[in-house]
Amino acid sequence: MKILAFETATDPGSVALWLDGRVVARDCPRELSNSAALLPVAEAALKMEGLGFSDLDGIAFGMGPGSFTGLRVSCGVAQGLSMARDLPLLGVGTLDAVALAAGGERVLVALDARMGEVYYGLFVDGIRRGEIGVCPPQCVPLPESSGWLACGNGLSVYPCLRERLAGAVARWQPEILPHAEFVARLAAPRMERGERIDAADAAPLYVRDKVAKTVAERLAEGRRA
Repeated sequence: MKILAFETATDPGSVALWLDGRVVARDCPRELSNSAALLPVAEAALKMEGLGFSDLDGIAFGMGPGSFTGLRVSCGVAQGLSMARDLPLLGVGTLDAVALAAGGERVLVALDARMGEVYYGLFVDGIRRGEIGVCPPQCVPLPESSGWLACGNGLSVYPCLRERLAGAVARWQPEILPHAEFVARLAAPRMERGERIDAADAAPLYVRDKVAKTVAERLAEGRRA
């Protein structure tokens, strides 16, 4: 099975090919927007393998949470390719893919959600425990046990999050970010089982519905309007 995967929840975005168990991954150039780079990078990756879009068996995309603009880019590109070529389509949770990249048995993922908040999720043996949430770093729910691996850029952006999690976390990997390689690795077994979504129903997982704080909220925090 040959699957093309996109991930643009953070910058730079990335593209990956699942080729019957082998993964080929490429990052988008930092000097280009994800919307401008995604398809050319995908086309180049396919060409390097002697393939074209017509050789694909499915499309996968990181559905979020993450940058609102970024999520719309990967979803829209994946949706368009799926419709144009009648290919199976799947959305993969961005935090799920980050947890897989971390490789631990018990993983806490914390991604910067902007606006002074983080997206967070807990994963045990790759299975998400509870719902994906978004809240200020000082309010992130604490795991009930110790020995967790914490990953994601929320740990770097908000030092107070490390302080809050210190008693539960044994390893820190803030450098691990969303990447299409792990979207592809999660999508492949699901597609092989016949899972797919209707391209018309594809949508990002935003978790929250606010892009920015209001002027009143910013002033209340002592910031400029």
